[in-house]
Amino acid sequence: MGDRTRAPLAVEAAAVPVRKGAQLLPEPFASRLSRRVKHPLGDQFGLKAFGVNLTRVAAGDASALHHRHSVQDELVYVLEGHPTLVTDDGELELSPGMCAGFPAKGTAHHLENRTGRDVLVLEVGDRGAGDQVSYPNDDLALVTGPDGKRQAVHRDGTPY
Repeated sequence: MGDRTRAPLAVEAAAVPVRKGAQLLPEPFASRLSRRVKHPLGDQFGLKAFGVNLTRVAAGDASALHHRHSVQDELVYVLEGHPTLVTDDGELELSPGMCAGFPAKGTAHHLENRTGRDVLVLEVGDRGAGDQVSYPNDDLALVTGPDGKRQAVHRDGTPY
């Protein structure tokens, strides 16, 4: 008999319990992402070094606030739909089969769904310690608090 507490070896990605919205962000930011649906695939398997999300972005919504990471590298792969990649360097319409990568400290970015149909993307990012997230279009940052957990702060460092 094997260890029955281990994570499964394989699952149907869309069957992984969903995480809606943006749990770490305060208002008025969280409501801007309230319809975003993520299936945290990496968590399902107990992955520690990197995270993987199957993310559905409804028509008219965004994948995230415009942001950049200090330590984390990210990659998105478009499975369905035609999201618009918005970066500090401009915009680009993506289509299924396309991917985009964002090195730590690189250009700020997010995806917008400007179409009438849902967009489905696979997001991959490492889980490097000490990662901070800056949001250049908003008075917001995510930093590691004294308790070791991420917390939302204003640009000047005061907590929300």
